[in-house]
Amino acid sequence: MKNLNKYHIYTIGLFFLFACEDQLNVEPTLSISDEAALTSEENVKKLLIGTYEIDGSRNSHGGYIHMFSDLLGSDEQVSWNGTFTEPREALTKTMFANNFLINAIWNNLYKVISQTNLVLDHLALISDDGERSRIEGEARFLRALNYFELLRLFGNETKGVPLRLQSISDYGGDLKISRSSTVDVYSAIQDDIVKAVSLLPEANEFYADKYAALALQARVNLYVGKYTEARDAAHLVISASNKVLSSSFADAFNHDENGVEDIYAMQVTSQSGENQLIQMYASEENGGRGGDISINQSYLDLFDDPNDERAHFLYENGKGDFLTGKYTNQFGNIPIFRLAEMILIRAECNTRLNTTIGNSPLDDVNSLRQRSGAAALTSISIQDILLERQRELAFEGFAIYDIKRTKSTIAGLPYNSPKLVMPIPQAEIDANALMEQNEGY
Repeated sequence: MKNLNKYHIYTIGLFFLFACEDQLNVEPTLSISDEAALTSEENVKKLLIGTYEIDGSRNSHGGYIHMFSDLLGSDEQVSWNGTFTEPREALTKTMFANNFLINAIWNNLYKVISQTNLVLDHLALISDDGERSRIEGEARFLRALNYFELLRLFGNETKGVPLRLQSISDYGGDLKISRSSTVDVYSAIQDDIVKAVSLLPEANEFYADKYAALALQARVNLYVGKYTEARDAAHLVISASNKVLSSSFADAFNHDENGVEDIYAMQVTSQSGENQLIQMYASEENGGRGGDISINQSYLDLFDDPNDERAHFLYENGKGDFLTGKYTNQFGNIPIFRLAEMILIRAECNTRLNTTIGNSPLDDVNSLRQRSGAAALTSISIQDILLERQRELAFEGFAIYDIKRTKSTIAGLPYNSPKLVMPIPQAEIDANALMEQNEGY
């Protein structure tokens, strides 16, 4: 049975104490300026644990970030059957600045960043050196992860997002802030990741550890085209984390506890109940809304072997729609980094660099195909690996990002189309005179 002393129980009080009520420059319920809240080591630790719960909410890595990436990065592979129009805007590439789900994503990502800033600014309260290093590493990991999501969703090749790396102590001053350049935001992300890797322990229960930070480093560097760095980080995770591929593809999902393949996962309990992916992807029998997102034939056409388990890892709802089998446990954890992704990153980077660090690209890809019952390939190309990513990582929040980083097209739109960038929420534009809206909104 899942340990209920995960994020939820520890955050009673602290989560609400620092809950934000408005946009980017928001004041916590209890003013931080008088240091009334963060005066003890215990409260700093509780604040950090509460930050995990915020990050795992449905407005972030508990659901909407995965969902919007999948819909924005799809043309004909999935359908939106739900009654809400906001997700449909992503699928049809007609998003509006008043989309309340986009506003929720923006606010939640910055809420996590705000709390990590508070933790980092109060590290002096932690007496033990080892504990201080761990807490700093976790906070930097979470801040980097959330800035990375913000940049990929709301930024473009030159214009990033507002970058605030210190907590706000005086809410009576001018808190308006403009958008930083994409280069500057990436520099801050990379700096946080490097420090997190050096500070985090190799094992840290279900919280972020050294290998979660390395996995993030691999993902970020792959996205920006730093293939040597991405390859090396992925290889370290593969070779040193003691993670292994699950015995079958199905075994990689729907766990109450972290699985053997999970490098880092969002923890879901019957108390938090924040697996929004179940709501959108699952049938009513599995705790969802009946199948808001269903799978179309064009996705199934990606598979080249009828024995590939991944092609059959779906089920039919009462309406005759096909739904993914990745989200059928209402309280199952949500994988954020799986070993399979690291194997695919190493394979792609080795191929692009014409190197063989670890296994050959062919052996790496075939390890995933063998696990899923598909016939081994006899040769490998970049296109083969990108296709394998779609088969392996579908419905896990990668779709639009792979399109952008490989400079591909979707629905007739080029990778850098303004329609593939989320609008800055209108409420943020209205509240911040320095905020510049994205093109086309």
